[in-house]
Amino acid sequence: MQSFTLIDIRDRSDEVFNQAAAAPVLLTQESQPTYVLLSIYDYRQLIERLDSLEDRALGKLAELSRNQSQMVGTETFTTELTRLAALDNRNL
Repeated sequence: MQSFTLIDIRDRSDEVFNQAAAAPVLLTQESQPTYVLLSIYDYRQLIERLDSLEDRALGKLAELSRNQSQMVGTETFTTELTRLAALDNRNL
């Protein structure tokens, strides 16, 4: 990744922006990375990829939750309630 200082933006803006049109550019201040400059095309691709990865992660989480679910059908539920009521009636 090409690197420029924040002062370079002021003094060499055409070069900095031309480079950013081709690939993301790292901007530094006092030798420390402070910003990344990238084209709108690269930004949109980054956001689309992030959205896609989030969707995949949420889908996997939903699938995992469904697979680990302890939910039972209505018939099983009512049968179990009837069984528990019969046990309770015997204890009275």
